[in-house]
Amino acid sequence: MPKAANRVYFDSSSTTKINDEVLATYKELLTNYYVNSESLYSEGTEIYRMLERSRAAAASLLGVEPSEIIYTSGSSEANSSAVKGVSFACPGKKHIITTQIEHSSLLNACRQMESIFGYDVTYLPVDRYGTVKAEDVLRSLRDDTVLVSVMHVNNETGAVNPIAEIAEIVKKKSHAYFHTDMTQSVGKIPVSLRNVDLASMSAHKIEGLKGSGILIKKTHVPFVPLINGGEQEFGLRGGTSNAPVNIVFAKTLRLALENREKYHEHIASLSDHLKEELAAIPGIEMNTPEAAMNGIVNFSYEKIPSEVMQNALNQAGFMVSARSTCESHSNNPSYVLTAMGYSDRRASSSIRVSLSRFNTAEETDRFILALKEIIAHYG
Repeated sequence: MPKAANRVYFDSSSTTKINDEVLATYKELLTNYYVNSESLYSEGTEIYRMLERSRAAAASLLGVEPSEIIYTSGSSEANSSAVKGVSFACPGKKHIITTQIEHSSLLNACRQMESIFGYDVTYLPVDRYGTVKAEDVLRSLRDDTVLVSVMHVNNETGAVNPIAEIAEIVKKKSHAYFHTDMTQSVGKIPVSLRNVDLASMSAHKIEGLKGSGILIKKTHVPFVPLINGGEQEFGLRGGTSNAPVNIVFAKTLRLALENREKYHEHIASLSDHLKEELAAIPGIEMNTPEAAMNGIVNFSYEKIPSEVMQNALNQAGFMVSARSTCESHSNNPSYVLTAMGYSDRRASSSIRVSLSRFNTAEETDRFILALKEIIAHYG
């Protein structure tokens, strides 16, 4: 990583700085509680009880039962598990509904269900604001639809889908199960699991540890485990529990939810200021819709490709992305922006700035100044 002074981190949708309280607790657990939580001696039993108390605390925060929380390595595993676990448990139904703007972990799981297992997948379009219409979900439902999966907040644009409306439609108008990827929304905007059968969350998006996440699976949802092993995670996800990581998930979640409103105004102010300054630069096109979640600002300057702009901003001291970090090594246009109807050129010149509570107005002003200099040089 370049060591230039005063570097600015504007990529919090990719991952976040670990909360000091979470890190301190994790270090203590890692040092003092290293035995296997499945062991029957006193030390193992103690860790097991800590793990289950943490699970119960996370469940209480989310309004679900402890038995409905499955610890995973993150949202990618949770997304893949939701698609495959439910589909394999309902072999008589071979139709899945999702959207064109899902995270690659979800889309690639669906593509695998098509190519290898013979499923029929409907990939719903989005409007120019990057959101899915509930009526399109309704029209796509079939008798053999096993799962509908629609993300809550898009990771590239911040567009917010009408999850409550879609979940209610799926519940009332079909026998399908509804899954939502809440990776970018939990801890940032209000979330509700009403009528939601499965949901994915990841700790490192809310100042937690990488390799830590959960899949919420309601009790009534049938499920075939992807990882076979012992009786860990109620027999639904085998393997020795990463107890210290899983135990601190509840603390990570609690801190994020407690501080959400406190930091919302600050992040909203930074987002509004950045958008206003970007709008004043000739040639800048805003890709983030007005009604998006605060904190994600996606824009394009078509004369400069994303990779060139990213490198120039990096040299100027700013860490940003062009699209989802999982797609960062791809030279293809952003599939999210093309789904929104934008040209390949615009989708190939996008930049995503994602803000956190640690960012300042002074940093956004410096960013605008650097951007103007880059455009003057390359544009």
